[in-house]
Amino acid sequence: MDLFNTDIQKNILPFDGEVYYYGAIMPTSKAQEYYSYLFNNIQWENDKAVIFGKTITTKRKVAWYATNPFSYTYSKITKTALPWTKELLELKKIVEEKTGETFNSCLLNLYHSGEEGMAWHSDGEKDLKENGAIGSLSFGAERKFSFKHKENKQKIDINLDRGSLLVMTGTTQKNWLHRLPPTKKVSTPRINLTFRTIEN
Repeated sequence: MDLFNTDIQKNILPFDGEVYYYGAIMPTSKAQEYYSYLFNNIQWENDKAVIFGKTITTKRKVAWYATNPFSYTYSKITKTALPWTKELLELKKIVEEKTGETFNSCLLNLYHSGEEGMAWHSDGEKDLKENGAIGSLSFGAERKFSFKHKENKQKIDINLDRGSLLVMTGTTQKNWLHRLPPTKKVSTPRINLTFRTIEN
């Protein structure tokens, strides 16, 4: 079976950025295989952030993998990348072939249930390629994902299916915030892979 859906994508943002949602880009069975691998084999650790001078440990878990042992700083915490696994390289290749982009790193997130989410933010860290693409793969539970314009506060919501791909590129990070809102309607885990390009 062909893993790739070749439909032309529409930009879901009305202005000031580019976000393309491809929907599921692999069969459900394949998405479940990758989910099981990622859940059981990735070197997960609780995320940390410095807020008002205090280090906060989150329930959400993260992992950071890359082509080189890049250092990546966000929320005033620096992580050093682990080497790619075979499965992560497979997924990187799928996303690169689908989007025509190239990536050298991946930040992974594990949300144990809908009660774990991510607050409004933009991925504008200095280590990232300016206006570079971020390819986001979702596995496990379906979750709502939201965008909010930084100036006029207009909001866009989209549901991310298992095995689906969302790509943020262009000036999206400069003009829009995004978040994963918490919900009590989801009781199962979601794993999210965000492929990125580091320049440092």
